[in-house]
Amino acid sequence: MFERVARLVLLPLASLCAAAAPPPVATVPCANVRLPQSILDGISARPLSDPLPTIEVRATQAALHLAVVDSEPDREFGLMCVTRLRSHAGMLFVFERDANWEFWMKNTLIPLDMIWLERDGRVSALALNVPESTLETSDDAVARRTGHGRYVIELPAGEALGDGLKVGRVLHLPRLPSTAPTKDLMR
Repeated sequence: MFERVARLVLLPLASLCAAAAPPPVATVPCANVRLPQSILDGISARPLSDPLPTIEVRATQAALHLAVVDSEPDREFGLMCVTRLRSHAGMLFVFERDANWEFWMKNTLIPLDMIWLERDGRVSALALNVPESTLETSDDAVARRTGHGRYVIELPAGEALGDGLKVGRVLHLPRLPSTAPTKDLMR
């Protein structure tokens, strides 16, 4: 009888404890403190401060949830030191003009798909499954990718094609908020 009562009490208790496991950590301490929680698949290793604005962009097969970066410091940090992104979530890099923009993937700890867009939202280039680096990767071994456009989207590797993104496709970007930081990014 005691054994039966113990099972009735302990089994639900064990499942409650398992369900209460903490969420995974989605960044390491060198990440931009402005990364919004809404794009991370887990919690930030550091407290968030003055989060970047986010937008939703409709691709053919998915709604993309993107943090917007238009200032040099935010573009420089980008998705550095992020270990987990949500599906269909990433970052939109905004530049002042259409040009060739090279991305150096220093301290980018997850592989990414990169999508360059012209001013009108037309996809001009894709870099798929750009390899991650580590915090110890030598500078000359860090991946670099270049494309032409005014905007660049970074998504988790393997998502661009599945989301319907290809050269020539047009994405309609909403009005973009300014992201000028009000605080130091690396406190």
